[in-house]
Amino acid sequence: MSPTSSTAPEATHRPRVEGEREQEILEATLEVLGESGYDRLTMDAVAARAKASKATLYRRWNGKAALVIDALCSHKEWEEDRVPDTGSLADDLRGAFCGMGGLTDVNTLAVLGAVLTAIGRDGEFAEAFRRDFIAPKEAASRRIFERAVERGEISADVDLDIIVPALPGIILHRALFLGELPTTELIDRVIDNVIVPAVTRG
Repeated sequence: MSPTSSTAPEATHRPRVEGEREQEILEATLEVLGESGYDRLTMDAVAARAKASKATLYRRWNGKAALVIDALCSHKEWEEDRVPDTGSLADDLRGAFCGMGGLTDVNTLAVLGAVLTAIGRDGEFAEAFRRDFIAPKEAASRRIFERAVERGEISADVDLDIIVPALPGIILHRALFLGELPTTELIDRVIDNVIVPAVTRG
């Protein structure tokens, strides 16, 4: 067998990073992202934090945009098929947006703050972020309101395109621009004084 033929399979079927090792790299990515922000994050820095070679990272991800998106998505705590369903719109919203992975999770807030500038500067990252990270969360949140419509709790003519992003929009504005850390009490105030009145008026 010639040297060329013996090395061809290795060149065309490179091993993927999988399982626990992949999760370690994703965790390292989130750590570096939280410390440095997206703009200053490098594949070298992630490789060093994960105690991996840069070649290992590039076997799985073609660049930092893909790596960061995968890292963000690895920590999604609730999806459309696991949306709270308590029978109450207000309680469903509290269950979805409070606690681990919600808006009161300091890690979630740090990560969102870290990618804020990248969304405006990096078109490739912004597109992937909206598609793979934001869209599933919005779909899950939308389902909460659709269930409220189905059980007659709120009117079917509620403009969901406007109301669905209202709660996270208010909380993130106060957190990222006004410096007010999200709390369960703040989320309760927004739900009780803004969201519920808006969808039940009349």
